[in-house]
Amino acid sequence: MSHFLGEFDCKLDTKGRMMIPVGLKKQLPEAEKEGLVINRGFEKHLVIYARKEWDKIVDDLAKLNQYEKKTREFIRYFTRGASELMPDAAGRVLLPKALLEYAGIDAEVVLSCQFNKIEVWAKSAYDSQMDNEPENFANLAEEVMGRLGRATNE
Repeated sequence: MSHFLGEFDCKLDTKGRMMIPVGLKKQLPEAEKEGLVINRGFEKHLVIYARKEWDKIVDDLAKLNQYEKKTREFIRYFTRGASELMPDAAGRVLLPKALLEYAGIDAEVVLSCQFNKIEVWAKSAYDSQMDNEPENFANLAEEVMGRLGRATNE
């Protein structure tokens, strides 16, 4: 599986449509025929998945024990608002109004690629989050990645 790469500034038109940036479109060759899925993120942002990736996630969810209340709640909240996105002839996708409201998105967004998904942030929220970079990023890297025991050339 390949991972998405890049960060893209985009604008929504008055109908809530977003043009998929060319650099990202090249990374989504199957999007025109298979579509994409957009969903709520864990923070106040949205997440776009390629259809095949979303299907893997749903398959994993289907394996969980739905007799457990926490599992049902998680599935319910995780899938709430999930919608299919199909690019139109102009390469635009219509973002669902309810999801835009959830994420506080009006006109300007940032698409931030994160491995197998694309995060969609209101530009102001994304800028605010990135402005809060830890004072010592090296310490955070050691804390999160150090337990892997991998050597790097950094």
